[in-house]
Amino acid sequence: MTTAIVSSLADQLRRIVGNERILSAQSDLMVYECDGFVIEKNSPDVVVFPETTDEVAAIVNACVAADVPFLPRGAGTSLAGGCLPVGGGVMIVMTRMKQILEINLRDRFAVVQPGVVNAWLTRDLKETGYHYAPDPSSQGACTIGGNVATNSGGPHTLKYGVTTNHVLGVEVVLADGTVAQLGGPTEDAPGLDLVGTVVGSEGTLAIVTRVWVRLTRDPQGYRTLLAIFDSIDDTTQAISGIIGAGIVPAALEMMDQGILVAVEEAFHVGFPLDAQAVLLIEVDGLEAGLDHQRDQISEICMAAGAREVRLAADDAERQKLWKCRKQAFGAVGRLSPSYCTQDGVVPRTKLPHIFRCIQEISERHDVRIVNVFHAGDGNLHPILLFDERDEQQIERVLQAGGEILDECIACGGSVTGEHGIGVEKISFMHKMFSEDDIEAMRRLRQAFNADNLLSPDKMLPTAGACGIEQKHPGRRAAM
Repeated sequence: MTTAIVSSLADQLRRIVGNERILSAQSDLMVYECDGFVIEKNSPDVVVFPETTDEVAAIVNACVAADVPFLPRGAGTSLAGGCLPVGGGVMIVMTRMKQILEINLRDRFAVVQPGVVNAWLTRDLKETGYHYAPDPSSQGACTIGGNVATNSGGPHTLKYGVTTNHVLGVEVVLADGTVAQLGGPTEDAPGLDLVGTVVGSEGTLAIVTRVWVRLTRDPQGYRTLLAIFDSIDDTTQAISGIIGAGIVPAALEMMDQGILVAVEEAFHVGFPLDAQAVLLIEVDGLEAGLDHQRDQISEICMAAGAREVRLAADDAERQKLWKCRKQAFGAVGRLSPSYCTQDGVVPRTKLPHIFRCIQEISERHDVRIVNVFHAGDGNLHPILLFDERDEQQIERVLQAGGEILDECIACGGSVTGEHGIGVEKISFMHKMFSEDDIEAMRRLRQAFNADNLLSPDKMLPTAGACGIEQKHPGRRAAM
């Protein structure tokens, strides 16, 4: 964008939202040059903070009239570059649209704006007997609009499903500025599943301005266990054993020794630092069957080689264990100044294999990798540690991360379970899908986003610019 276009468009946007809700100084824009994927950076030309759907529509209309690209952003916790303004343009930050508009317990839904932090809804539902089930690890910071964009999961995905299973409807601003409602408070709306189409589209089809979410009744009780292992293979065998026994835990999470050290230093929960891995296991539901499931799980873990299985004695201890798991990524700052998190998925039976591959890749590329897995559904989160000030370390991290994802595909899995494709994984789309598949996705996006001004260069490879250079898989050229 030329300086003249930026200046003219900024003036139009000020007329829509006022002087206090627009940023155009370079020092301010640098704050928005990346999301949680810190390897790739580029600043937008203008950042604007709407507070209403009408303001979002007016902003989009102004961008379309000026032929300027635009994209939405929530809290910026995306780990795949979904919020990266690839070619500059206007960034529409949704964090001021933060009202919980309605909680309807009788019909079991809530209506929220996209800037509502996930944990805020949890807080407001406390003591009502209901909760909103999707609980990403970044729950205390991520927004529900961002969760919708990436179809976020979280530790309790194994039993309760991902975001799309809990979204009844959305209000959206389309790429031409049109406001539309897809779905709503009723179950199973007739016609095409346009809600399911928008959820997980990473802001490339529409900008979500309101969400109808399903509320879930609280279980009667919980049993939360910590199984401690001296062997990764034993840990993964226990995972398969639990699922193979017909038990579906609410959550089944694995943390390896590397992450245990960081978490223990941060929270002092009493993790044994010589253990190779731990499983955090939770079952919930009717009180009548929980003790039996608890005992079954303990027996399976001990038979698989667990050193010890601990039971959370009360809710305070349960909450402390979950705090450690959900803030594990933050604790990684004790290990390294920068990190990159992968998000591959493999069949559960391939967990021992993929973990051995990760260890081999780590050694071969001289990159330290610690691991947190949503083990119950095979969703891996290997965390690659590095210093982004060192170009050679960045290159090694990108190569190692790419090899991990290649192996996930080879195992019959996927390159993403909940973080999305963003810009980080565009080159893997051709490895996962046929040309016919990708062409169908392109045609769908064109139907919603004909001029490709909304979130361009995300998710889908484009001719001549797949977003990830062949020489450096995982990385764009400097912009």
